[in-house]
Amino acid sequence: MQFDFSSSSGTKPILKYNPYSWTKVANVIFLDAPVGTGFSYATTDTAYNVSDTSSAAQTYEFLRKWLVSHPSFLANPLYITGDSYSGVVIPIIVKNIQDGIEAGHQPQMNLVGYTLGNPVTCDEKDMSFRIPYANKMALVSDELYETTKTDCNGDFQNVDPTNGACLTDLEMVSLCLEKIFLAQVLEPSCNLISPNHTRLKWSRSILEEDTVNIVSMPHQSRPWCRPANYIYSYIWANDEKVQEALGIRTGTKQEWNRCNHTLSYTKDVLNAVVYHEYLSEKTLRALVYSGDHDLAIPYVATLDWIRSLNLTLEGSWSPWFVEGQIAGYSILYSKNSKYDLTFTTIKGGGHTAPEYKPKQCLAMVDRWFSYYPL
Repeated sequence: MQFDFSSSSGTKPILKYNPYSWTKVANVIFLDAPVGTGFSYATTDTAYNVSDTSSAAQTYEFLRKWLVSHPSFLANPLYITGDSYSGVVIPIIVKNIQDGIEAGHQPQMNLVGYTLGNPVTCDEKDMSFRIPYANKMALVSDELYETTKTDCNGDFQNVDPTNGACLTDLEMVSLCLEKIFLAQVLEPSCNLISPNHTRLKWSRSILEEDTVNIVSMPHQSRPWCRPANYIYSYIWANDEKVQEALGIRTGTKQEWNRCNHTLSYTKDVLNAVVYHEYLSEKTLRALVYSGDHDLAIPYVATLDWIRSLNLTLEGSWSPWFVEGQIAGYSILYSKNSKYDLTFTTIKGGGHTAPEYKPKQCLAMVDRWFSYYPL
């Protein structure tokens, strides 16, 4: 199901059938993680203290328990999937599962691969590609880009505070980008985005919206902005009848928020590439996709870490089609005839791609799960 935005009012969200749900091609477990997100909760205060690695360990433990309770799914091919910041945690989860398989842990999982969409991998490197991407998208001129690259010695993140020329260049870049919606550069910029988004040290909070602003959105006169639609998820998820239908335990959550800013979360993995290096030695499949209009985690940043894995290139950069139209461009890599990684762009997609291009993303995973070329 999905929200019918055209039929919904500010106080009554209406649902409609989603013809592009991934549940059409797979059995899907939707997991609120880390603990404290969504409707998930802990019974002690200390249990809310989680990190990248501990959250991954908890997810692995959950999967083991779930498969014990649902043994009919044990033979099914298992894929671990996630978007955005899951790009850090998913590879850790996959490694935990792979290690458990090799150690003989029960139940034995039929791990086949993983998918990542617009994935965060290394904050610093991901962000360093925003300016090159902005140049590719004609948001920053060639002249300004080349001058900034020279004056900043190619490092747009760790800037010497005494380098006046670099700082001036970065201010000019910021002026070019301050009204750009980072999640999809062609859509209107919204006040739901962090007010600090004009600085080059952008934080992950650019993808998060403020609860108070969300609730007040319908009372403000402004151009349509995609995050304004998030008000419907807030109203719907906090409806008592909805929570009762979902089986939410009474009293476990005072309020559902799309983004929980109160989490006690430690980012203890600064670069997830090492996990991909490990996984590339195993018999696994990987699908990595990027909306090509995402400035938050640009596709060029994702391609950079993929290329750092020193995989073998299998073919050329090629378009793929949905209903006769180009849906994106893909390329295949492999290693030791055991591991293969497909990277693809989603044409016109933002952060994250399935929200913007659901039909194309369903076709993508349907073909990939079936071992068909995109």
